Amino acid sequence: MKQRARNNRTIRITDEEAGLLKDSLMTAFPEDGICDTIVCNDLMAVIDSVPYESASLIIVDPPYNLPRTFGKLQFKNVTSEKYENYLREWMPKVVSKLKPNGSIYVCGDWKCTASLQRVIEETGLTVLNRITWQREKGRGAMNNWKNGMEDIWFAVKNPNDYYFNIEAVKMKRRVLAPYKENGNPKDWNEDKDGNKFRLTCPSNFWDDISIPFWSMPENTDHPTQKPEKLYAKLILASSRPGDIVFDPFMGSGTACVTAKKLGRHYCGIEINEEYCLWAMKRLQMADENNEIQGYAKGVFWERNTIINKLTQCQKQEK
Repeated sequence: MKQRARNNRTIRITDEEAGLLKDSLMTAFPEDGICDTIVCNDLMAVIDSVPYESASLIIVDPPYNLPRTFGKLQFKNVTSEKYENYLREWMPKVVSKLKPNGSIYVCGDWKCTASLQRVIEETGLTVLNRITWQREKGRGAMNNWKNGMEDIWFAVKNPNDYYFNIEAVKMKRRVLAPYKENGNPKDWNEDKDGNKFRLTCPSNFWDDISIPFWSMPENTDHPTQKPEKLYAKLILASSRPGDIVFDPFMGSGTACVTAKKLGRHYCGIEINEEYCLWAMKRLQMADENNEIQGYAKGVFWERNTIINKLTQCQKQEK
């Protein structure tokens, strides 16, 4: 096991925990349904067991067209044509699990995003938007621009009938220069703790996301872990409590864990056993703590906003 700093909160699994988790790890879906189930297997080996049109929301984070190692699996960058053929192997099967009024979000980076759009549209889905979110973390480049963005394609089966709750995903922005008109706040509010804020509708550019790192309790050693806050926006906007959220490339379980924390059912598939164990541990942890960093009191806060510290600072200023 890696030696870590004392205050490193990265999720770890002891040998004893691993043994217990492996005993309950499934490699196929049970006959009584897919709700609140994760399966450790190759996607194509078990996807047919997921019922047709069963998921209200599908979040897909497939391997990008980049050289990357996931456990024992190694991916190499290939031509756009070969990558698109890879997408075509599984995309239609995944889309078939989406309800007629459901939504799907597909993650990618600058290199594979055009391929993703083409293959998504080939399945008959209607693309409604492309979300670009800022990754504040990553290596610099000496001979190119640093890659600090990723995309999420938002698509639906029926553009005239799909669920979208804008009120659930408004962002709470601090008001640094509160303006008053006739003695009353102008387009801002103040909560009971004295925080002055404005609720704003989110655009398709998100700059409030923090990538999981060692001091965050959701962090794992997964090389491309998505933040819970990122997926919370997708889940709250495009699903209702009790809906099924399906993730066919589960990784360390962010979509499933976030769905559970937000009162949805989850279903996940992941080929890497170690990642499945991390996901299972995170799901157990969610039983004790359903907090999502950056999302509190029903709204999303700007990146690195800590509510308690903000309140303390304001009180000291007074």
